[in-house]
Amino acid sequence: MNPKEYKYTKEHEWICLEAGDKGKIGIADYAQSHLGDIVFLDLPAPGTQVEQFGKIGEIESVKAVVDLFTPASGEVLEVNQAAIDEPMLLNQEPYGDGWLVRLKLSKPSELDNLMNGDEYDKFVTELAKEDSE
Repeated sequence: MNPKEYKYTKEHEWICLEAGDKGKIGIADYAQSHLGDIVFLDLPAPGTQVEQFGKIGEIESVKAVVDLFTPASGEVLEVNQAAIDEPMLLNQEPYGDGWLVRLKLSKPSELDNLMNGDEYDKFVTELAKEDSE
């Protein structure tokens, strides 16, 4: 289901650690499936300093416009231009080519504030139960 090695927020963002205190950020499959077809992304420019859980952009779908929050503090190194050009990548590959931002983490210990893959799976299962009631 969700990659176990990633860390997750309650707002359904993920971060995948990379070498040298870098991390790639995206949205979880749960988020993209609830948003429907994603049509536009507003992402921060490289060089932007961001704080954990702070708003860093917006995702627009056919159903809604939602805020995008960062799972960690740091400096934006890169945005995924392919996803900006083709936002449906988030629907098609939320854990692959549909990543959004690459960060240089300023406080790697903040990742302890996030859910691991098993905790996130449990969280999403509970949300699904609530949705069906």
